[in-house]
Order: sequence, then structure tokens, then C-alpha cells
Amino acid sequence: MDITEKFEHLEEYEKEKASNSYLMSVIFMTVGLPIPFVNLIGTIVFWAGNKKESYFVRWHCMQAFLTQFSLFIINSIGIVWALILYFKELQINNLFISYLLTILVFNLVEFIATIAGAVQTRKGIHPKWFFYGHLTDLLSKKRI
Repeated sequence: MDITEKFEHLEEYEKEKASNSYLMSVIFMTVGLPIPFVNLIGTIVFWAGNKKESYFVRWHCMQAFLTQFSLFIINSIGIVWALILYFKELQINNLFISYLLTILVFNLVEFIATIAGAVQTRKGIHPKWFFYGHLTDLLSKKRI
């Protein structure tokens, strides 16, 4: 996580809403772990509900959404692969086990980074995650 700046002028509710965008993604991730689209839908709803908030809040809602979107893709591939193996009665191979371990590591890292992001934004610090921070910059527009 690359912490680039601290926002001194933020209202308390802005820090709380930005922090909640990460916490909501954690909640939906734990509830929807076996069904990846649950956490994606939850994050989309939270992001859409905060479109008219400050740039800080919208930015962090977008970053939380982008990480959940990545998790959605990676977890969905794993579930579809598992279903194909099960229904076609195929053997579980080393490639599948390796992918499951990769999914586990990715989910664990994202979970820890999400908690850290929630704590940092609650303090008014603007954490930009590797890859996602720059993508969020491109997708989030400051209002004039």
C-alpha cells in the first residue's frame, strides 16, 4: 500500500464513509465468499449510493470496487473450474491445487489490505494500493 498524502480538511463523516467502503467490502466478502457475485453486488450498491459524496469518499469507494471486481474474476474462475471437475468427474490435478492456493493467498492479502485501508482512511490518510490506486485515479474525476 502506497500512502501518498494526508487530507487535513476532511470532515469526520467523510473519513467514516470512505472507511466504510472498505469495511462493506470485507463484510460482503465474508458473507459471499462461496458466491463471488454477492460481494461484487454489495460493493457496487455502496459505490452507487455514494456517487454524490466528496472526491475522497468516491475515490475510496471506487478503489474498494476495483479490488472486489478482481476478486470476483479470480474466485469465479476457481468456482467454475471446480464445478467442471466435479460434474465431468475429472481428477483434481496440481494445476487446480496451485490455482486454489493462489486464490487463497490473493483473498488473504486483499482482506488484510482492505482492513488496513479502512483504518488509514478513517484517520484521513489517502492510501493508494499498487495498481488499483493508479486505475482509480484514472476512473475517478474531481468535480470543479
